[in-house]
Formats: sequence, structure tokens, C-alpha cells
Amino acid sequence: MNTELLFRDDAYLESAAARVVAVSERGIELDRTIFYPLGGGQPGDSGVLVRENGERIAIADTRKGEMPGSVLHVPVAGPSRPEPGEGVLLRLDWARRYSLMRLHTALHLMSCVVVAPVSGGNIAPDKARLDFDIDMSLLDAERITRETNALIASGVATETVWITDEELEAQPELVKTMSVQPPRGAGRVRLLKIPGIDLQPCGGTHVRNIAEIGGIRVTRIRNEGKHNKRVEIVLAS
Repeated sequence: MNTELLFRDDAYLESAAARVVAVSERGIELDRTIFYPLGGGQPGDSGVLVRENGERIAIADTRKGEMPGSVLHVPVAGPSRPEPGEGVLLRLDWARRYSLMRLHTALHLMSCVVVAPVSGGNIAPDKARLDFDIDMSLLDAERITRETNALIASGVATETVWITDEELEAQPELVKTMSVQPPRGAGRVRLLKIPGIDLQPCGGTHVRNIAEIGGIRVTRIRNEGKHNKRVEIVLAS
């Protein structure tokens, strides 16, 4: 069955009630979740599931299940497992998630400062990076930092927009990433809109207002191959 993705409507939910659907060696499947599963360069969330008896099950990772639309919560090693049908309380590692949200949104802004096809990307709680198909001579750390922070300071609220598969096909310029294509086949595609700045398909979690990012700093620019010039960033605070 499809897992209801509560983070799609509210990325700021830190806890929620859910019911166990299935338990296997690969993980725990729930009917609904606030945990984002690994995808699009953003790592899966961690946190805990609190059982009805008060027992806590630490969740080390979240992944997409074998069935389309399902989500698996991967527990740390241990004997305790909930039973199908059991109610649990989800508690997100919010500090980790919020850092990921700030960095993920910052990468959207940086992709507007460095105008080039994106050939790769990755986000961690303490740093993030984008790879660009661009000449190294066109990448300047000081300029990227300054112009990205100028966008952040504009304090624009982000929006979620949905378009049909057909509308996306008619607007291929919306897809900046060469390595990861947005999922098609469900009839509609989710976009992150930063009015006046950016609009592109993305299923990840982002801050409500780009001012929440607070600022970034480019820490390294390096050559990763003919079509991969890597720009790494950290949060300024």
C-alpha cells in the first residue's frame, strides 16, 4: 500500500501518530510517515518510533520500499520490533532534518547563481554540494557565496506547485539536473517554487522562507571530471 507522506504537506511536523502495516528484515512500513526516504540527493530521515508500551525503537534510516509508494523505516540493530496493526508515535530527529532542509533549499538558490546544467548533487546534515557541467574558470567561490547570500537575504517564501506530466514535458527547461530526472507516471509532478528566483521539480523538504537558511559559505570548488565541477557549501551559522 502507499504510505501517506505527511512531510509533503508539512515539512515542519516533528511528530505524528501512525499504524504499523508490515515488518520485515528490511524495515518497518507504516500507513503514514513524517520521515523522508532517501532520494534526490537528500538522505533518509532518522528518529524514533515510540510503541504503545512506551518502548522506543531508534530509526537509523528511511528508504523507499519495494512497492511503489511505500516507505521503509530502518531500525538500528536490536530485538524489539512492533507488530502489524500496532499504533506508534513517530518522533523525527528534527535538528538533523532542519539542517537538511536549509541546505537543500540553499542548493536551489545556488543553481540560480551558477547558470549551468547540474550533473550531480548531494546533501548531508553538515554540508552539501552541486556538480555543474561548466568550465572551472567560471566558478568563483567568493562570487557564488556573495550572490547566493544576497538571494537568501531577500526573504522570499517558498511554494509547492504541482503540474501534470504533460506540462513538464512541454517545459523541459524546468529540469536542471542531468543525472536525476523527476519521477513521471503518477500523473503529476511536484515542483518547488521560489517566486521570482527559481522553479524546478523536487520531491525533497525545504524551508518555508529562504531567509531561514541564514547564509552559506562555499568551502571548496574542485574538478571531478569533464562534466563535473563540484561546488561544496556549508551553512554560515
